[in-house]
Amino acid sequence: MDSATKDEMQPSLLPGSSCPGPEWPEQERAEQLARGAALKWASGIFYRPEQLARLGQYRSREVQRTCSLEARIKSVVQSYLEGVKTGVWQLAQASEAVQGAREALGQAHGLLQGMAETTQTLKPLREQVAQHKRLQVLSQLLPRLWAVPAAVAHTQTLIATQRLLEAYVCLRELEQLQEETWAPLEGLELPVFEGLGPLAEALGRAVEAAAGAAGQLAREDPALLVAAVRVAEVDAGYMASLELAPRDWRQRCLQALQEGLERTHFGTPLLPEPGALAGWLEALRVALPAELAIAEALVAPCCPPHYKVVQLWAHTLHSGLRRCLQQLLEGPGLGAADAFTLLHWALHVYLGPEMMGSLELGPEADVSQLEPLLTLENIEQLEATFVAQIQANVTQWLQRALDEEVAEWNREQEPGTDSSGFYHSPMPAIVLQILEENIRVTSLVSESLQQRVHGMALSELGTFLRSFSDALIRFSRDHASGEATAPHYVPYLLATLNHQSALSSSVSGLQPEGAASGALAPVETALDELQRRICRLVLEALLAELQPLFAALPSRRWLSSPELLDDVCERTARFCQEFRRVRNPAAQLLLAEAERMVVLQYLRALMQGRLVCRGAHERTQVAERLQHDAAQLRELFLGLGLEESVQCAPVLLALRDLLNLRDPMLLGLEVAGLRQKFPDVSEDHISALLDLRGDVSREQRLAALSSLQAGPQPSPSAGRRALFSLVPAPTPALSSCLPSGPCA
Repeated sequence: MDSATKDEMQPSLLPGSSCPGPEWPEQERAEQLARGAALKWASGIFYRPEQLARLGQYRSREVQRTCSLEARIKSVVQSYLEGVKTGVWQLAQASEAVQGAREALGQAHGLLQGMAETTQTLKPLREQVAQHKRLQVLSQLLPRLWAVPAAVAHTQTLIATQRLLEAYVCLRELEQLQEETWAPLEGLELPVFEGLGPLAEALGRAVEAAAGAAGQLAREDPALLVAAVRVAEVDAGYMASLELAPRDWRQRCLQALQEGLERTHFGTPLLPEPGALAGWLEALRVALPAELAIAEALVAPCCPPHYKVVQLWAHTLHSGLRRCLQQLLEGPGLGAADAFTLLHWALHVYLGPEMMGSLELGPEADVSQLEPLLTLENIEQLEATFVAQIQANVTQWLQRALDEEVAEWNREQEPGTDSSGFYHSPMPAIVLQILEENIRVTSLVSESLQQRVHGMALSELGTFLRSFSDALIRFSRDHASGEATAPHYVPYLLATLNHQSALSSSVSGLQPEGAASGALAPVETALDELQRRICRLVLEALLAELQPLFAALPSRRWLSSPELLDDVCERTARFCQEFRRVRNPAAQLLLAEAERMVVLQYLRALMQGRLVCRGAHERTQVAERLQHDAAQLRELFLGLGLEESVQCAPVLLALRDLLNLRDPMLLGLEVAGLRQKFPDVSEDHISALLDLRGDVSREQRLAALSSLQAGPQPSPSAGRRALFSLVPAPTPALSSCLPSGPCA
């Protein structure tokens, strides 16, 4: 394609549309892109020679398109120019209007400044007009203002005569008149109304006084009570409607109701003398339910329902009583009777059917959900006070009973007997009655108090038993030393054994239901110890009579004559005849211990080595004497009532077999059999018995003693009683001891 052709293909610019240099980089770039796109299109269309024939058509078409676009652009630009022209005109009009408004405002400002100056000149006139209006109102109210002092005096008279509703109406009228003067006088207080404040306070006090005597007025003058309550209620609504500061007459009325009720029943400080508390509480038991009944029947109808009069009464009485009791407990300590009475009354009577729990009272009188009259600390304090004072009294009573009993022991007369012939004294019954009565009565109060008193009673009984035992020891010592010889020493000891039996058989009655099963164990131990001590003292008295007789056993005279044991049996029988005055099982225990003591003395005498058999004849005599004596003792104690199964005399028959054995070589078997029957027999006892035989050589003795260790061990038996372990035996010669014996 030649240069001429290329020039023809360049788009020509329309006249007047010469393109100056680009004003923005974006415009220049857009023109370059447009020219590039046009060249690309033209090169694509006229690439082939046969298409050059249509070049004129393409040129005319592009010329038409360019003219159309220019016409449209001119139309749009013309439209925009017309809009701009219109806007400029409107802005010019607005500027003229703003300038006119500014001039008008300046003129108005000047006029206002002139009017303000004129107003300042009218201020005195305005003040004169306001004063004229006030004077006009005062002139209209002047007749009523002149009547204010008389109205105040009249209202005071109405208050004094307890015409409370009329007085309140007059007070309201005076207050309304005062309010009417406030607006004209711009809040200025006139001297004539200075008495309204004290007048309102006097009416409030009258309302309080009437409310404070509500119980009495409900019975005597209910109209006055109703008037007082209505005044308080109406005034509360009136002050609330006017949004004025409340006078709290309603609250003061309720408070006066409570204070009057408390003053009636608890106004005097409670400082009851000993024993007077029960009467005061009994009076309250009657008065408080009656007061609640009056409140429900008479006071409640005189008051609005929201007063909840019965509930108010119940809570007020409860709180007043609670405060009064707290003051009482903070004062001087109460006695035992008063502490018990107060505990029982507060825990059982007060909420019981006789008082606040009465079915005649409505649910509003329920105080069970309020704080209890007595706190846990109060109950603890009262229980401790009661137990401490009761313990002191019980100690004194038991000591007095013991002193009276001890004083009887040195009398010239024998102890008294009951209808069955047993020694008897009222002391056990007195002791048990004192303790049982205190335990029983505390069950009326609370389980904790009963447990406290039960523990105290058992402690005091244990102390009493120890004192009783000490008194017996002194009684026995004085009798033995001759300082205070008792004419009937043994009978009074036996009487004390009956006392112990009576206490032991009845002590279980002190155990309340639900108490720990082991609580009586210390007392039972003390009773058993007392029984053993009494038995020991009785047996010591018997031993004192029998010891001179056993001093002659064994002897040649004993072998030839039964007189010595006859004397023993005679004295024992005479002594034990007194046991019939002792109740079983203590009598059987005494007989068993007396029989054992006689046998022990018999064994002790045999072990002393006073007699050594000279031959087989004397050994036979000893064996026969042992058999005879065992039978005699068995018959003696069977006659006294002791069962044969518990007797210890059969030990003499076992010794007889040992002494009567003819072949010393068989002594080992006999000793082993004796060990099986009496496990507490020792080598010393066997040696003493072999010495009594008088025919045992050293080898035979050693063989017999060795059988104690070589033989089978005795089987344990709970029914066996100690015998040989209580009998001292003389220490054998060293040559007769085993290598492992006690003297080795």
